[in-house]
Amino acid sequence: MTDSGGSRGEPCVLAVDLGTGGPKVAVVSASGRIVAHAAEPVALHLLDGGGAEQDPDDWWSAIRRAAARVMGTAGVDPGDLIGVGCTAQWSGTVAVDAEGHALMRAVIWMDSRGNAEIRRVAGGSVNVLGYDPRKLLRWVQVTGGAPGLSGKDPVSHILFIRQAFPDVYARTATFLEPVDYLNLRLTGRTSASYDSIAAHWVTDNRTIDAVAYDAKLLEWTGLDRDRLPDLVPPGSVVGEVTAEAAADLGIPAGLPVVTGTGDVHSAVFGSGAVADFATHLYIGTSSWISGHVPFKKTAPTSNVASIPAGLAGRYLIADEHETAGACLTFLRDNLGLAADFESMNAMAERAPVGSGRVLFTPWLNGERSPVDDHTVRGGFHNLSLATTTDQMVRSVFEGVALNSRWLLEAVEKFAGRRLDSLAFVGGGANSDLWSQIHADVLGREIRQVGDPVLANVRGAALLTLHALGKVSLDDIPSMVEIRRTYQPNAAHAAEYDLLFGEFVTLYKQTKGIFKRLNRF
Repeated sequence: MTDSGGSRGEPCVLAVDLGTGGPKVAVVSASGRIVAHAAEPVALHLLDGGGAEQDPDDWWSAIRRAAARVMGTAGVDPGDLIGVGCTAQWSGTVAVDAEGHALMRAVIWMDSRGNAEIRRVAGGSVNVLGYDPRKLLRWVQVTGGAPGLSGKDPVSHILFIRQAFPDVYARTATFLEPVDYLNLRLTGRTSASYDSIAAHWVTDNRTIDAVAYDAKLLEWTGLDRDRLPDLVPPGSVVGEVTAEAAADLGIPAGLPVVTGTGDVHSAVFGSGAVADFATHLYIGTSSWISGHVPFKKTAPTSNVASIPAGLAGRYLIADEHETAGACLTFLRDNLGLAADFESMNAMAERAPVGSGRVLFTPWLNGERSPVDDHTVRGGFHNLSLATTTDQMVRSVFEGVALNSRWLLEAVEKFAGRRLDSLAFVGGGANSDLWSQIHADVLGREIRQVGDPVLANVRGAALLTLHALGKVSLDDIPSMVEIRRTYQPNAAHAAEYDLLFGEFVTLYKQTKGIFKRLNRF
């Protein structure tokens, strides 16, 4: 799928995927082939009280460096480019002034400092699940969901900025999602699409082709409509690449820029699972199980909802696990159990199925689905003097998979059907072992997508090609390579059933402890 030998004469698009670890930039042909790609890291700033920030100027600088490598060293002819499309980490907030300059570091999806503000806004004299029932009913009816009480949605970020940084709030012309900030840098135009704005929980999504801000929800949340972007449909052209952006990226000015999407939305396309009820599992820094569905609804008790998709006229299952691949990064950087991911994979392979019944709970930054709990934390459980480092490492692989099973139960209940097969994308899908562990723990077929770490940038490209009329929806599944398919091993089912039951019990019996320990 990846070829650095150039693509002269073939129409291509430039795609940008801004992940939490940094951006990937790729040139992708109209046949779906990734002609060239490059990645650059970006610093993550973790702050006391649940803060998580990144510098938007760092994002753009990293995109410039990656684009220079792609355009300058891979034999790509700028004249072959026909458009640009972006995807980005979703549910973040960039405050920009009237000239489009970022006024502070972006408050990203991991940030929970707005939890007190959103609880104040969402609650009332009588509360159900932490919400005023009257407000919850309208949120569910109008948006298809409701803001999480963990404080990690953009509505909470904006309320936090207003409370903690009133000078920034006063100077802010528009609050933007990260992907909409990238479109602003590309085109000079401030806008949001029906799908990118959804996690603000202030839009009426009942008519999928005419999403608009809801006056009552704006009133209840206290969000200022004048500080929110105008809305455009998904799959539309929001503008053209400016001369300044063209010079930065080494591409022609005037190229059409297609509305970007959040990473969950683009992963649907990058996994090839674009039909209704076709589903994918993503494991990167975070993880989720998602796909298109033909209906709008919500499940407040599991924090799963269907919201506008990156495809016009469709809804998308929205849910998230806060930390998945980040747990392996934590092992490497904080515990020193292995030097790199390849070593961890080898250690996990040496350990027995079930890891000697060591359980790892992967809630290192709280959790969103199927429980909305920003105070819960992870840990190793059932350690003994006989526990080996190999078992501890494997328990992390298995703990993330057990968390995926917990989420799959909620997603299948939401979808109203069993989901027999999941396309596996994200960096975690590079591991054959993790693919098999997920098949065994979930009891479902796992389809390992080729070049899985490039799924989002591929998805952004396919969305762009579709919007420009170069690719049909029916073409997309055959344009995504399935490297290998994994079937559940029935011999492992009993062990994983036992571990899963205790995994869920651990949350139920320790959540009160974490709430007391981690009140901010």
